Amino acid sequence: MSFIITFTGRRVDLLEPAASMIEPADIAHSLSMQCRFNGHTRAFYSVAQHSYIVADLVPEQWQLQALLHDATEAYVGDVVSPLKQALPEFRQIEMRVWHAICARFNIDPVLPSCIHDADLAALATERRDLMPAHKDEWPCLVGAIPMQARIKPWSQPEAAQFFFDRLMQLLATTHRARAAA
Repeated sequence: MSFIITFTGRRVDLLEPAASMIEPADIAHSLSMQCRFNGHTRAFYSVAQHSYIVADLVPEQWQLQALLHDATEAYVGDVVSPLKQALPEFRQIEMRVWHAICARFNIDPVLPSCIHDADLAALATERRDLMPAHKDEWPCLVGAIPMQARIKPWSQPEAAQFFFDRLMQLLATTHRARAAA
């Protein structure tokens, strides 16, 4: 069996995902239910809120891609980076899902550097605001500057609604702009 059943009742084949299997409400719901860092935070903090923050940190033209940059986790879970790096087959499956998501929302699968930079700024802020204090350095954060604002975690229902509303707003704006071009 290589499929999952989503929140809205869709069947998503993880080995052969298609754009038609991807549903915005599934992404919003699932990401709002997943805690960053496998739950090793001082308070519940969802992948949905993280994605929303990353979208806030990039220019308007990249906000849809930024909001969706971790959307694969709605289908394959939020695997911590050190483990993900050790599982090349997982990365291949994740990339298939990413390409289905990109096809569904008509976005380029190659993320611009501003999204990677925003992701690192969010990560540096999350470490500062949400993680237990620890002396070990995170090599990926060398040179990353945390946001000035502090993160106040949203509840799961807030994260689902805010993410979904933002996604719908960005889709309406993006598709209108493309149609006018």
